[in-house]
Parts: sequence; structure tokens; C-alpha cells
Amino acid sequence: MKRIIILVLCLCTLVGSFVSCGRRDAGEVSVFYYTYSDTYISGVRSAMDKILRNGDIPYHNYDANSNQTTQSEQIDTAIAKGSKLLIVNIVDTGSDDAAKNIVAKAKNAGIPLIFFNRSVSDEVVKSYDKCIFVGTDYEMAGHMQGELIGRDLIDNYEKYDINGDGKISYVLFKGQQGNAEAEARTRYSVEDANKLLSEAGKPALSFYDPKNASGYLVDQGGNWSAQAANDYMKTILSAHSESGGNMIELIIANNDEMALGAISALQEAGYNKANGRVIPVFGVDATDGAVAQIKSGSMRGTIRQDSAKMAEVIGKIAKNMLSGESILQGVDKDMSVGTTRVNIPYSAYTGEDGSKEEK
Repeated sequence: MKRIIILVLCLCTLVGSFVSCGRRDAGEVSVFYYTYSDTYISGVRSAMDKILRNGDIPYHNYDANSNQTTQSEQIDTAIAKGSKLLIVNIVDTGSDDAAKNIVAKAKNAGIPLIFFNRSVSDEVVKSYDKCIFVGTDYEMAGHMQGELIGRDLIDNYEKYDINGDGKISYVLFKGQQGNAEAEARTRYSVEDANKLLSEAGKPALSFYDPKNASGYLVDQGGNWSAQAANDYMKTILSAHSESGGNMIELIIANNDEMALGAISALQEAGYNKANGRVIPVFGVDATDGAVAQIKSGSMRGTIRQDSAKMAEVIGKIAKNMLSGESILQGVDKDMSVGTTRVNIPYSAYTGEDGSKEEK
């Protein structure tokens, strides 16, 4: 009998970080991503994995593959298995319903909850005293992108006005309908660029399709994908050209993946290559792919959303929640908004002198 007891104790010591003597480890966290296919989110996931591993915090990642029902079921599974912390990159941001449902699950189980990246309303977050949101002041990205676009157009107006009609024809790839970040970027990128153009005595931007009153194109899959933008752009270029006098002269994308998809289509048509005609393209995120295109001259600029910093802050809050410390212990006060929100700052990136303009 003694040998059996000793053997069991040894096995318990050797069991991996997720299970200890048949029960879940007290420090396990469950991290839910809206989709692994999003390049920016992949950057957050990579950084988060490293932080949790280095902090000796057992964790498990879940991929919802852009399906809220899948994510909700994954959360049920994690709670049933004894997860001690939920970190959620929510799928459905079109209303508060999904977020309220997740809060109810966490609250009922008494489990702390961190929402991140994809916006959740303050009302929902404040409804649970063990809940916090880590994201950005999402309107700022639109404002910064609008300023970046406006100033670049003013400096290069005649060069960009391929058709010579005195105005700039543009395409805007929105990303996801109803998403707060997409709504703000769509509005302010154009609004703020137009304000600067007006101040400089230039006409407002002109959406390429007068029949489309919305002034944007949506990724119907809700994934902000390069493929969606590429497909749209190929269709657009089949009907818009320099020879036809109606060439697209500016591309605005709510994220870098859509910007890269548009650039790929442009390059297939002979644009945005070395020593050739470049149609200005602007994005958001400053992913590695976008930075490379900016450095090569195929893309004009992007707004950096710091994936590593977001993961770092989430990691700090996770450790605080697991150890019973104050939730915002060690988090930069300049980024904190009250006790329920942390905003990671944006910065503009144009590749000039290899630097990023911090704001």
C-alpha cells in the first residue's frame, strides 16, 4: 500500500501544468480568440503565449473561427473544466447580447473576466466587479489615419490625381458591419482627411462608386480579410482604369490585412511595384507584412496597434486577478480609464527614417 501511495504522489508531481492529481491547476486561464486567422490577433496570441509561459501560468487557447455560438460553447466547456480566469476576444460586437451572456456565465461561476481588443461597452464591463476591458481608444485610430491620409494627399495631390479631374477617387474597405472599431475608422478616416483637404482648398474625397451611398465595402465574412479586399479590388480594377479615365486613386483599409489584399490586386494589374505607378494605400495595425510593404514603397502608411503591449497588459492583469492583487497593479496609469478599462495607445507609421510617430 505504501508503495502505491508513493507512486501516486510521484505521478502527481510529474503531471503537466494543466492537471495536478486529477484536478485542474488553480492557476489555469482560458484564452478565447475570435479567430486565429486574423494576423493582428495572431500577433497578440504569440505574445500572450510567451507571457503566460514565462509566468508559469497554465493556459489553454480556443479558436472560435468567427462564430459566436462556437465561442460561447467553448466558454461553457472551460468553466466546466475548472478554469480560473477567462480572457475573451469576443466574436460578436454588433450588440451587447453576446458580451452580456459571457459576463453572466463568468459571474455565475465567480470567475474573473478580461475582454480584449474587440470593443465591449462600458455598461457591460461595469456590470461585473471582476471584469475589465483591455483595448484601445478606437476612435483615435480613425482620427490618426484621417490625418495621415489628408496630409499625404495635400503634399502629393497632383501626382495622386491620375485622372486629372481635380479630385481624388477612393475605395474604403470597412471590415465588419456593426463593429465599433470599424465604424469609427470608416467615419473619421474620411471625415478628418476631408477637413484637412478643405483647409488646403482641395475638394473632398470622392467614393469611386456613386451608386453606393454608404461609401464603403464590407467583408461579408466579418473577418477583415485580405481575400475579401483582393476580390473586391480585382472586380473594381476590371471596370476602372487609367485608359478609361476613372482609375482608383486612393485605398483606405480599416486594417492592414485588407490593405495587403488590395495591394496584391494592384500589383497584379501592374501598380505598386518598384519604379512604377503607386496608388496610395493606408491601413491600421502595423503588421509585419504592412511594414514591409511600406518600406518597399508599395504602401503609404498605417496606424500601429501594439499587439505586444496589449498582451503585456493583459498578462499583468491576469496575474493580478489570479493572485488577488489589485486588478490594475503595475499597469501604466496613463493607459487606465477608471477601474474597468485600459487603452493601449496608437502611433502612426510611414517608414520614414525607419521611425514610428508616437501619439
